[in-house]
This record gives sequence, structure tokens and C-alpha cells, in this order.
Amino acid sequence: MAEELKDRKEVPVELTWDLSRIYATEEDMLRDAGEMEQLTREIVEQYKGRLDTPERIEACITAYRRVYELMTLTGNYCDLALSVDYYDNHNQERNGKINRLIARLQSELSFIRSEIMEQEEEVIRQAIAISRGNQYFLEDILRDKPHRLHPEAERVVSALSQSIYSTPYEIYNITKLADMKFEPFRVNNQEYPLGYTLFEDDYEYEPDTEVRRAAFAAFSRKIREYENVTAAAYNANVQTEKTLATLRGFDSVFDYLLFGQKVSRELYDRQINLITEKLAPHMRRYAKLIQKVHGLDKMTFADLKLPVDPGYAPEVTIQDSREYIEKGLSILGEDYVQMVRTAYEERWVDFAQNKGKSTGGFCASPYGKNSYILMTWNNKMSDVFTLAHELGHAGHFKSCNSTQSIFDTEVSTYFVEAPSTMNELLMAHYLLKTSEDKRFRRWVLTCMICNTYYHNFVTHLMEAAYQREVYKLVDEGSSVQADTLSGIMQRTLEKFWGDAVELNEGAELTWMRQPHYYMGLYSYTYSAGLTVATQMCKRIENEGEGAIEDWKRVLAAGSTLDPVGLAALAGIDITTDAPLLDTIDTIGAMIDEICQLTEELQAAEE
Repeated sequence: MAEELKDRKEVPVELTWDLSRIYATEEDMLRDAGEMEQLTREIVEQYKGRLDTPERIEACITAYRRVYELMTLTGNYCDLALSVDYYDNHNQERNGKINRLIARLQSELSFIRSEIMEQEEEVIRQAIAISRGNQYFLEDILRDKPHRLHPEAERVVSALSQSIYSTPYEIYNITKLADMKFEPFRVNNQEYPLGYTLFEDDYEYEPDTEVRRAAFAAFSRKIREYENVTAAAYNANVQTEKTLATLRGFDSVFDYLLFGQKVSRELYDRQINLITEKLAPHMRRYAKLIQKVHGLDKMTFADLKLPVDPGYAPEVTIQDSREYIEKGLSILGEDYVQMVRTAYEERWVDFAQNKGKSTGGFCASPYGKNSYILMTWNNKMSDVFTLAHELGHAGHFKSCNSTQSIFDTEVSTYFVEAPSTMNELLMAHYLLKTSEDKRFRRWVLTCMICNTYYHNFVTHLMEAAYQREVYKLVDEGSSVQADTLSGIMQRTLEKFWGDAVELNEGAELTWMRQPHYYMGLYSYTYSAGLTVATQMCKRIENEGEGAIEDWKRVLAAGSTLDPVGLAALAGIDITTDAPLLDTIDTIGAMIDEICQLTEELQAAEE
């Protein structure tokens, strides 16, 4: 049975990450904050109103690069501390203070882009020619030029960035992680504790149908109490995006958000349309298999996370995961394996379960420092895949951070999930080679479907399809309320699952559960990245070392190439639908094999 979560101070230190590798003390962080204030003053005094030669442009951007590095370090240090304990008032206050400082300094420095854009294109190109690490920063300025506001307007927008961009997401997190208190629920006179992470990490996989469905109902009742404030925060976010899109001269909020990702609307729509149409039949068949294996009276939304073989799900300790991951990712070379070892030894990972901690998982990679991975460890193989996924981000940014300027490490979100999902696939393929036992093979294949592909091609894809409908309304001038959002999510789920899955009351509230909606058009990029990863994994299996070397070049390239260019460097053409269709076929073939193995295993038992 799930246990009540502990307070952060009760968690063993070995399960927490070590933020002292960014700053040994808070005072060290505050000294860097002071330095970035001083450097900002010097840049303003020395360069404001004077960015009219290639040499001064280059010198100014080089000075700004150091400020940007300090902003990244101080911002990450404070944000990461808050992400593991939203109950800590000191963390909240410190994070807000640093974010406000960064917003103010960015406003003061907004003249840099504005003044450069006022120069003739030839002057900017001359600056690019003499650039020492600022080339792509300047090329992006040229690309942005048609969409820049008046310099004073840019300064104001930058000054308001904390409230414009961060506040809706902050309200969402505070509501979800601090204000939302869950009461226990009862089944057959037994009381069960409930919380956000307890539900998502435990009860969704609970084999007892009564407990699982009761947990879903209790969870849904609680989050529904907060649907209006959550909808208001989200509406504020999307309306701000629409306003900025209009101010910057974009015809659509889609164009505005995709401009930053450097991909076309065609690539975006293709990902959603093809998966919704072509993958749905495969996943409906998989849902029916779960129903049959578990002998369920009906297949409901609350049952979709059930494993095909719950009796074959060995517990995996954190120490066990280290051996799995080191061996599974060894194909990427000794340097990569050494990074994995270091991640465990130097506490890059926060494994703890505690009250007030962010749900899900992420990897932050502050420039010049090691990565930090947030997750909760539940002794499941799914945790191993999650950790391998986040280490994929760590390996990616270790490579590009050590190779590129900080300006050239902001990889498009369209591509950024490729290295992470690639690691999940490499782990699964490694496991498949360790045994010929049919039950084991089925278990590994279902890990791939349940964890890697379901998470990225179904959960996040449903988010993306829902989100597209929201932005269509916003483009038409509408606002969105809780009822509207629930209706869109209900229709999205119905379209995908058809009559194969009954949607429990509360399924329509799924829109309340993900933070990705506050990150622009992010949700669809998981499937985009996994499409690239699937094709790259096939190349590595078929071609060996040559493909691995190509992949290493991709990881080191950072944002010096757009997603189409990065994929091309990996030998994949994402300008056509062939990679996506092949990936969907691959998922379908896995489900076919899982169904076949299930029949064979059942026949052997009879």
C-alpha cells in the first residue's frame, strides 16, 4: 500500500541532489548575483547608444555572454531548490527575488538586440564574420529582425517578463504542489493515503481494480476543486502568447510559437494528425489486451497504465538501476558510461519522495556545471527508463555545453527529446539481448510500449492535440474556461480511444495535470524527438560505430543547426512523413508481438 509522503527535511540526504556543486553556499550565489548586476551596469555605460560598428557589437555580446552565464547559474540554483520543496517559504522568496533581478537586468540589456537590429544588415554580417562564439546569436538577430518591437517596447516587455511568462506557471505549481491537499480515500473499510505523486506513481499502476478506480475518482474529485483557478492561469498564459504574437507581426499564435522552434507548421500538424489517425488502432488493440489479461469487466481510462504482466515486474533498487543503465548505454562509449557513474557518485539525481516536490521528471543542465535530474524512485523498471531518459538530456548538454557557446546550447524543443528517448530505446534493446525467455521478452516489449511509446506518443500526443484546439480558439479571439478545456480534452480522448476505452468521470480533467502547456508548443515535441530516436536507434543497430559517431556529432552540435539540419546530420529526413510512419509501424509490430507472445504463454499454461 502507498505510504504517506514525508516532509523534505525527513528525506535521507543520499536520495537528494547536491546543489552545492553549483554554489557551495547561498552567499556564493548572491556574490554572483552582485557580479551580474555590476557587469550589466558596465555594459550599459560602455555600449548603450554605441553599437554601430562590428567590433563594438562583438565586444558587447561577449560581455553579455558572461552575464547570461551568471543568470543561468543563479536562476537554476534557486529554481532547483524550490522544485523539490514548494512548502519552503525561504526557497519561494529567494527564487522570486532572483527571477525579478534577472528580469530587471534583461530589461536593461534589451538595448543590445534592439540597437544591433537598427544597423544595416552588412554591419551585422561583418560582426558575424569576426565573431568568436557569437555567430549564431547574431544570425538569430537577423532572423528575428522583422518581428522586433520598438526598442522601448522591447525594454518594457523584458521588464515585465517575470509576470508575463512566469506567473501563470507559478500559480499552476503553487496550486498543484502547495495548496492542493488530498484526503485519504476508503475501499472496503480500509483507508488509503492520497497525493499527487502517490496517485501518478503508485495508484495508476495498482493491480487491485477497486483501489485503482477509487483512487482515480478521489484524485479527480480533488483536482476538480481547483479547475477554475488552473483554467484562469492557463488562459492568462495563452492570451499573453497571442498578444505577443500579434504585437510581433505573426498571423497566428502557432506561427509565433513555432518560429522559436525553427520548424514549420507542416511538421507540427503532421505529427499530431498522423499519430491520431494511424497509431490509434494499434493502441486500442493494446488496451483490449490489457482488459483481457486482467479480466476487467470493462476497459476504462483509469486502467490504461496497467502492465500486461504485473506478476513479472521485479523491484529495482537505485543501485540495481546503475548496473542496468551503465550496461544498457555502454554502446555510446566509455566517456558516456563515465558520465553515468559520475551522476550517481556526485548526486546529480534527486530520487526522493516528499511533500511539495514537483511531479514527473526533468533534467536541468546549467552551463559550466553538471546536470540535475528530478524524479521520484518507486523501485520499478519504469524508473530505470525514466532515469535513462533524463541522463539522455544530461549527456546531450554535457556534449554541447562543452563544445558550444552558451548561446548555442538552446536546442529547439522539436529535437530536444530525441537524445532522451534514444536512451530509453537503447536500454530496452540491451535488455532484449540478455534473455530469450518469452515472458521476459514480452515484459521488455511492454516496458517500451507502456513507458517510452505510451508516454511520448499517447500521453503527450493527446496533450498536443488538445492544445492545438485551445490555440485555435485563442487565434479566433476567444478565451478558455474550465468547462471549455474539459470539453476539448474529452473530445480529444474520445477520438483517439473510440469505443475501446470508457472514459471515467475525471478523464476530461487530464488537462490540469501537465505543466507542458506553459512551455509553448512543447507536448508534441516528445513524439517528434522519439521519431528521430527510433530511426537513429535502427541505424545504430544496423550500422554500428558509424551511426554512433554521427549521433555524437549531433549531440555536440547544440543549436548551431535547426531540427531539420540536426536530423539530417543523423541521416534522417524529417521533411517527409516516412520516418513517422515507419515509427508508427514499429510500435504496431511490437504490439502484435506482445499479443502473440501472450497467446503462446497462455497456451503453454493450459
